[in-house]
Amino acid sequence: MKTKNLADLYQLQSLEWEAVAGALADVGDQAPGGQGPDRHSHWLTTVNADGSPHTTGVGAFWDDGRFFVVSGRGVRKGRNMEREPRCTIAVATDDYDVVVEGVADLVTDPAEVARIAKIAADGGWPAEPDESGTALTAPYSAPSAGPAPWHVYRVTPTKANALWLRGQGGATAFEFD
Repeated sequence: MKTKNLADLYQLQSLEWEAVAGALADVGDQAPGGQGPDRHSHWLTTVNADGSPHTTGVGAFWDDGRFFVVSGRGVRKGRNMEREPRCTIAVATDDYDVVVEGVADLVTDPAEVARIAKIAADGGWPAEPDESGTALTAPYSAPSAGPAPWHVYRVTPTKANALWLRGQGGATAFEFD
């Protein structure tokens, strides 16, 4: 991994990716009524067919060094990720503001879908694999996700920028191998 200290001008230390990744994994409950005004919204930006950006709030989970995003395949964000997999996810954690650039791919392995369903359920969204085992179903989802089934997209990071919100602050750019 390559890093660049974006706060070197102010003699601030570079941030450590392990601490940032730990914060991404600990954003907490995203369910309705969960953390209320203190919840951590994930913002996904995809590329529309005309090249313009499309940003929308999504359910996202950080696990095993990647984000997992849930979306209907027929809604704009799903269509965009399948046509042009480059995207970004932004989230404000308790200690960091983070933007992760990455490449999305559709998860079709039933074991992986089941693993993500468990992470979602443990986080307060009662998702479970659908009959095919390749998508999720639940009693509810975000209106922008479209109707069930909802598919899982894995976003593998290529770059990230993190701003530390504590102490004197700091900012670091990360580039993944």
